[in-house]
Amino acid sequence: MKNSLETKLGIFVFLAVVAAWIIVETLGSVDLFRHGYRVSAQFATVQDLKVGDRVKMAGVEIGRVDDIQLTDTKVSVIMKLRNNAQVKTDSKASIKFTGLMGQNFVAIDFGSPDQPRAKEGTEIVSVEQPDLSAIMTKLDGAVDGIQNMTKTFASDDIHNLFGPLGEFFKSHKDELAATIANITNITGQVASGQGTVGKLIYDDALYSSVLTTVSNLQGTAASASDMIASIKLVVTNASAGQGTIGKLLTDETLYHAATGSMTNLNSILFKINQGNGTVSKLINDQEFYKNAKLSLQKLDKAADGLEDTGPLSVIGIMANQFGL
Repeated sequence: MKNSLETKLGIFVFLAVVAAWIIVETLGSVDLFRHGYRVSAQFATVQDLKVGDRVKMAGVEIGRVDDIQLTDTKVSVIMKLRNNAQVKTDSKASIKFTGLMGQNFVAIDFGSPDQPRAKEGTEIVSVEQPDLSAIMTKLDGAVDGIQNMTKTFASDDIHNLFGPLGEFFKSHKDELAATIANITNITGQVASGQGTVGKLIYDDALYSSVLTTVSNLQGTAASASDMIASIKLVVTNASAGQGTIGKLLTDETLYHAATGSMTNLNSILFKINQGNGTVSKLINDQEFYKNAKLSLQKLDKAADGLEDTGPLSVIGIMANQFGL
């Protein structure tokens, strides 16, 4: 009897301890007995976050909320993290929830790998999340607006809105049917390769022609590239003073010779213009022009006389002149 009572009492105590451990683990108070370090973050609102809620990184629990304190304008959330939690100094904390009816928790991102690890008392940056209550309020307002809008569309309003459109379709039923039939016919011809559009889509000869044209254009482009390369080579050689054009462009001796020739030519033209020299007199002397004109007229008359006299008379005249 005694052993049976002690056995039952032992089982009861064991179950009580297990239940207490489960309750403590659920509430998060067990973290008080674990080693770790504390970091904090400032939030404008913590929504429904409570002491003992989980702190997670990439969905993995790394600690619990240790304390929540009000400051002047913010809410300070102190989190106790496990020693193996690799939280960086530039990591960001945000308050999230697992569902519409789920528990809130603090989510911390990884931060930069090259940043130092957070230490005891480090304050990390916080990221504010939209308030679920405000979102639900906006959704309620949107639903109310949709309901009010649907109420305004009574049967008479819908008839007034779509009635003219229905009358239009009724009055043009035959024309619309013919148009649809024509569209169906055209699309059928295109699908069978008929007509210009059908040939453009299905004709292999056209494809080959286009391919040949593209190939020719590529060849032309290659030829143009070669021509441009040749022109660049000519310009480069000319700039370097190579070849006839290069010497004409860069030879200083040729430049000075051309300059001297132009100076001499300018001097000669100036003298001619001033009436100096034989050439100038030939060009500018009016008496010489008149004498030359008179001589040409006499020569013309003499030639006419010789033509009328005949060959024998010409020979006789020439013989008399030479004393034969």
